[in-house]
Amino acid sequence: MKRVAILISGGGSNMVALVRSMTGDHPARPVLVAANDPAAAGLARAREMGIPTAAVDHRAFGRDRAGFEAELLKPLLAAAPDILCLAGFMRVLSPEFVARFAGRMLNIHPSLLPRYPGLHTHQRALDAGDAQAGCTVHQVTADLDAGPILGQARVPVLPGDSAATLAARILAQEHLLYPAVLRRFAAGDRRPILLG
Repeated sequence: MKRVAILISGGGSNMVALVRSMTGDHPARPVLVAANDPAAAGLARAREMGIPTAAVDHRAFGRDRAGFEAELLKPLLAAAPDILCLAGFMRVLSPEFVARFAGRMLNIHPSLLPRYPGLHTHQRALDAGDAQAGCTVHQVTADLDAGPILGQARVPVLPGDSAATLAARILAQEHLLYPAVLRRFAAGDRRPILLG
């Protein structure tokens, strides 16, 4: 049984979808939910589901990313995860941190990578006049949003879409795609999953 730690920054809706999926014959179980904000609403949701939690406030470290990551590693290493899932974790991790979990760290990104790495993905898709948008689950590497793709879900861009309406439809697909990819990844299967 694979041990999964999940990193969040906010409400944790993708974390909830992942945790709910890890039951029955699933090859993994959640062992920790950690956040870079002690006020992240997802921490309370994780505790309600019986998952241990940890919080390391990145703001206390200013520009000292190494110091923040060293503190974040303490609860992570204590939980001994086999897989680390980033689920709305809004901090860029150093190459040293990423290397520690090389080949076993996943992230979900709200665009069809390699299009629109980084932020403001929904507005960028609208501004470009794209007919489709979506989300991508990928392995995390030292290059931002550039690791091997493990799954994508496509969503049509509708007439009159705003960044908010498009984001809401994509989020619903994120909640389907990420658990499906995690199940396959935890079983040792790296073939990409394509939805939509």
